[in-house]
Amino acid sequence: MPGLVGLITGMPRECAEPQLLRMLETLRHESFYIGGTWMDESLGVYVGWVARKDSFSDGMPLRNERGDAVLIFSGEEFPEPTTAQRLKERGHDLSPAGSSYLVHLYEEDGSFPLALNGRFHGLLIDKNRGAAALFNDRYGVHRIYFHQSKEAFYFAAEAKAILAVRPELRTIDLRSMGEFVACGCTLEGRSLFKGIHLLPGGSKWVFHNGSLAEKGTYFDPREWENQALLEPEAYYREFHDVFARNLPRYFNGNERVGMSLTGGLDTRMIMAWRKAQSVSVPCYTFGSMLRENQDVRIARRVAEVCRQPFQEIPASQEFLLRFPHYAERAVYLTDACVDVSRAPDLYLNEKAREIAPVRMTGVFGGEILRHFRAFKPEMPAPGLFHPDFLAHLNQARETYKGLVRAHPVTFAAFKQSPWHNYGILALEQTQLSMRSPYLDNDLVRTVYRASGSALDNDQASLRLIADGSPDLSRIPTDRGVGGKRRGIPELAAHALLEFLFKAEYGYDMGMPQWVAQIDHMLSFMHFERLFLGRHKVYHFRIWYRSVLGKYVRETLLDSRSLSRPYIERKGLETLVRRHIKGDRNYTEEIHKALTLELLHRQFVDGSAQGVR
Repeated sequence: MPGLVGLITGMPRECAEPQLLRMLETLRHESFYIGGTWMDESLGVYVGWVARKDSFSDGMPLRNERGDAVLIFSGEEFPEPTTAQRLKERGHDLSPAGSSYLVHLYEEDGSFPLALNGRFHGLLIDKNRGAAALFNDRYGVHRIYFHQSKEAFYFAAEAKAILAVRPELRTIDLRSMGEFVACGCTLEGRSLFKGIHLLPGGSKWVFHNGSLAEKGTYFDPREWENQALLEPEAYYREFHDVFARNLPRYFNGNERVGMSLTGGLDTRMIMAWRKAQSVSVPCYTFGSMLRENQDVRIARRVAEVCRQPFQEIPASQEFLLRFPHYAERAVYLTDACVDVSRAPDLYLNEKAREIAPVRMTGVFGGEILRHFRAFKPEMPAPGLFHPDFLAHLNQARETYKGLVRAHPVTFAAFKQSPWHNYGILALEQTQLSMRSPYLDNDLVRTVYRASGSALDNDQASLRLIADGSPDLSRIPTDRGVGGKRRGIPELAAHALLEFLFKAEYGYDMGMPQWVAQIDHMLSFMHFERLFLGRHKVYHFRIWYRSVLGKYVRETLLDSRSLSRPYIERKGLETLVRRHIKGDRNYTEEIHKALTLELLHRQFVDGSAQGVR
C-alpha cells in the first residue's frame, strides 16, 4: 500500500541510507507507483515514500516558501472548501500539487494536524526547531508500523519494510496470531510480528537529534464522547446538514472518481446527495460468476435513476485460474492482515482501477451510523490447533469482551476501523484510492450526539435518501428494506430476501456439519444452484471442494504446513480431506490455515520479498 518508510537515527548516513533504500523497495508493488527519498543527516531523519501517480500524495516533499518546513504526507485530506483561498490571502504560495496547502496549514495552525480530515500519516520536519514529528489520522486507519532499537527508530506503512532491514524480527507473536485466528485481526495496537507495533491513532511523536523525545497525542475520543446528546429530530437535522454540506469534498480532486455501488443504504445515501449531475461518475458493482446478484440488480436501478453509466465486474473464471497468485499476493501485500478469502478483492479492484483511479464506497457507514459490529471471536473446529495455541484464542476472546464495553461509536471508529477494516482497505488501496464520507470528522462527531433511539434502526438513513432523492427512496434495498413495490407487501419481500440471504450463507461458508453430510449424500441434486450467487460474490465452500481443491491439498498437506508447531497434523489432514470430499464444511478453517501457512512462507521462512 502506498505510504511512508523511514528511520530516525544517530548513525552516519552511509549506514542509514542503504537501510532506507531497502525499506523503500519493499513498497514498490506496482508499475504505476512513484516514490522518492528525503534525508538530513544533521537531524538524523531518513524518509522515503511511495504514492500512486497523480494521486493526492503525488508531489512529495512539500516545502514552505523559506524551505525550513518540510512535509512528507501519505493518504488523502478533505479540507474545508475555502482552505486554499484563505491561505493564499495570508500570502502563501501554493504550488500546483493538490496537497501543497498542507505544509502551510502547519505554519498557520499550532495544533497541526488536529484540523486535518481524512485517512493519512506523515512526517513533518521543522528545521528551525531541529525537530521532526511523525503523525497519523485520529482513527489510525492509514497505518504506521514502528520498531524502536538502540540504533534507530524505524517506521513504515507496511511491516515487511521493517522486516527487510531487521530480519531478527521475523518471529510471529503467538498472542497476535491467536487474535487473528479468532477475530480476523490483531487487537490493541499489536502486529503479527514480535517487536513491531502500531502507532496509535491521533499520534504526534516528536524527535530531536535522531531520537524519540515525546510520544504525544493530538486527539482523544473522549472529547466527542462527552458531548450533549440530541433528541431524535434535532439529531437528524444536524446529521442531514453535515452529510449534505461535506459530501461534495469527497468528489473533489484531479482524479476521476468511480462509484462502487451496492444494494444497501450507504452508497444510496451518497448518490442521493451527489448533486453535480452534469459530471459523469461511472458506477460499478462486484458480481458473482453464477448469476446476477441482488447488489447488481439494485445498483443498476440506482445508476439508471441517477443517469450514470453502470457495469458489473464479476469474480470470473479468470480469477479462479489465477487463485494461487491472488491468494499469495493478498497475504503478502497486507502483511497477512487479510486471509485468503479476500483474494478476489485484489482481482476486482484491479478491474475497478481500469474504470477510475478513485473508488467511492459506503464503507464504515453501517458501523458508524448503525453500530454494526463487523467481527466477533469465532473458535475454529476442534482438532485443528495444538492445545497450547488454543489458549491464545481464548485470550483473544477475553480481550474482545473488554473492548466492546467502549462507547459504540468509539468501538466502531477507533477500534474496529483501524484493526478489522484495515486489512481489506490496505489490499484495495494497493490498486486505487478508497474514499468514504463516513469517517468524516464532522460526521463522526455528530453521530456521537445521537440518542439510542436514533440509531436503533434504518430510519435516519432512509429519511436522508428520501430527502435527497425521492426517486431513489422508491427502490428497495438488496435485503428488502424501504422502497415501494407493486403487489408484494414490504414485510413479505423483506422476509423472502432475508431467507435467501441466510440460506446462501448457510449453503456456503456457514453450512452446519450435519447439513454438509446430507448435502454430500444428495450432491447429484446440486442444491447449491438454488442459493449461491443471489447475494454473495465469492463461493469458497464449493471452490475449495472443486476447482481450488488441488491448491488446498498441495499447500496444506505439504510437509512444511503439517510440521508447524501450533498445528495438529492429523487434525489438519482430516479437515482438508473431508472438506474436499464434501461431507464436512471447513471453509473458515481452510481460510485461516492457508493464510497462516503463506504468512510463514513469505515472512518467516523466506526473505519477505513476496510475489510479483
